[in-house]
Amino acid sequence: MLYDVRTYCCYPGTLKKQLALYGEFGFPVQSRHLGEPHAYMVTETGPVNSYVHIWAYKDAADREAKRQALQADPEWQTYLKKSADAGHLVSQENKLMVPAPFWTPPAR
Repeated sequence: MLYDVRTYCCYPGTLKKQLALYGEFGFPVQSRHLGEPHAYMVTETGPVNSYVHIWAYKDAADREAKRQALQADPEWQTYLKKSADAGHLVSQENKLMVPAPFWTPPAR
């Protein structure tokens, strides 16, 4: 199992706007290609104005194939343009992670 852990930071006062934009234009197309996320969370303490989502893949090849299909989808390209035009995002961090040897991911 391969987990893609993505953390995004928004400018103060724009987090709700970014999540609304993504909820309307990004999530439907992204989940259609990637499946349901393992988690989608908003920070309550620590680095506020940020959110994290985690996508699970069988392996790197599965991730690559699904992300290529997503990038080729015109609806996703429309969302990316809307997001860029809105200008809410400050930064993005991606980590590819694998389960620790003693942990078995829950069945999905």
